[in-house]
Amino acid sequence: MRNEQVVMAWLTGRSAFAGNLSTNGQKLWSYALMIGDRSDGLNRVWDYTASGRYISQVTSRHVGLAIREAPSMILMTPE
Repeated sequence: MRNEQVVMAWLTGRSAFAGNLSTNGQKLWSYALMIGDRSDGLNRVWDYTASGRYISQVTSRHVGLAIREAPSMILMTPE
């Protein structure tokens, strides 16, 4: 499965995984770090990119993909 398919599964409430990106249909993880949540129907993505709280290049790419694919996404600032 490709990363894009994992993000689409997340947005449609299905479980999926591809390498280091996974979802249970509600939450989206890059490695073990939760980068997205839609458990209350809102698409939230945490900004773990170079302009936010940088973790790694791979996680930054996962976040960027989720931002591009999620309609009406809310960008969250990591604590």
